[in-house]
Amino acid sequence: MIKITFMGAGSTIFARNVLGDCMCTPALCESEIALYDIDRQRLEDSEIILQAINKNVNEGRATIKTYLGVENRKDALRNANFVVNAIQVGGYDPCTITDFEIPKKYGLRQTIADTLGIGGIMRALRTIPVMADFARDMEEVCPDTLFMNYTNPMAMLTGYMQRYTKIKTVGLCHSVQKCSEDLMKALGMEDKLDDRRELIAGINHMGWLLELRDKDGNDLYPEIRERAAKKNAEEKHNDMVRYEYIKTLGYYCTESSEHNSEYNSFFIKSKYPEMIEEYNIPLDEYPRRCIKQIAEWESEKASILKDGKITHERSLEYASYIMEAVVTNKPYKIGGNVLNTGLIDNLPADACVEVPCLVDGSGVTPCHVGRLPVQLAAMNMTNINPQLLTIEAAVTKDRSHIYQAAMMDPHTGAELNITDIKKMCDELIEAHGDYMKDFQ
Repeated sequence: MIKITFMGAGSTIFARNVLGDCMCTPALCESEIALYDIDRQRLEDSEIILQAINKNVNEGRATIKTYLGVENRKDALRNANFVVNAIQVGGYDPCTITDFEIPKKYGLRQTIADTLGIGGIMRALRTIPVMADFARDMEEVCPDTLFMNYTNPMAMLTGYMQRYTKIKTVGLCHSVQKCSEDLMKALGMEDKLDDRRELIAGINHMGWLLELRDKDGNDLYPEIRERAAKKNAEEKHNDMVRYEYIKTLGYYCTESSEHNSEYNSFFIKSKYPEMIEEYNIPLDEYPRRCIKQIAEWESEKASILKDGKITHERSLEYASYIMEAVVTNKPYKIGGNVLNTGLIDNLPADACVEVPCLVDGSGVTPCHVGRLPVQLAAMNMTNINPQLLTIEAAVTKDRSHIYQAAMMDPHTGAELNITDIKKMCDELIEAHGDYMKDFQ
């Protein structure tokens, strides 16, 4: 029997999507599913919902077991063929709130703060020790497992696992498979969606749509550039930052404008506050989103628990397709986050890059891309530098590397001086307490 372990199963909506997908997949529907979390109530909620999906769409064929707390973690992982990771260390309250409010005191504003910037750095430093514990357990009880990481900051966490553990790891993000479709729909080019051909490569949340052609091989970028420039000039919308990328850098990228607005030194600038409105940038978006999602989930949970009428259709999330390809040896193409083993020629070898990968019975095999256009590699490097320094800080337990990561972060470095960066880092480390005990 195939065993699938879900770490952070209290992430109920995401666990429902990924594991519901597995139950809708013939090659996986009879799997043993191990749900692991440290929060009893959220784990119980997930079990109830997944048992309902198992009954309603899978005729009860999957075996679902729960494992609560660190003391049961090895049993959750034991003999797992696949491990899906969706943990959030420290949660929205207090850690996410802290990651927004303390930088705000220094005049540093953020939108999402889960991938880069000072928020991404702190999130990585809270999470890497936990993932290191996972890795030690997996090396003991399921050394051949495939670890699929969905937790942000993707490049930092996945890069750590790939460089410092023996566990086969791939990082997954749904922004890849939605990138060109969302762009073309927003620009009124739906008629060219079918059988399009694309190439995406770069780093997580800044993977570049390098090529996009219609079914006949015609380059769609000239039309995209024209339509995107016109739309940015004529209307306010939610993707103005990435359309500016198209105009200025020549290419579109995978993750949303609210994310990308904080991955560089161009848009969120205290000296130019008018740019927030000009580019429709939603400052403090992630805390608002968390509050909204928590409220919506409580309402949805009450409805589900009341009547148990929950169903599921297979989504576009990569996880079930990867597992299916490995189990059946039927090839499947993904955009995966992997170590740069010569895949992108002009990015460093220890970077975690996002490239096309072929998945089959042999596992995940990344594809060589070659050189990125120099301006795109330069943009990626501004993000890779703090990513690598954050991993270095986590491994060495050296606080100076935290300072350096924050200094090299393009948004933080553009807004604050070195003295304030160090003070802000110190205050964040203190506020996060035991989550940052290695640096106390």
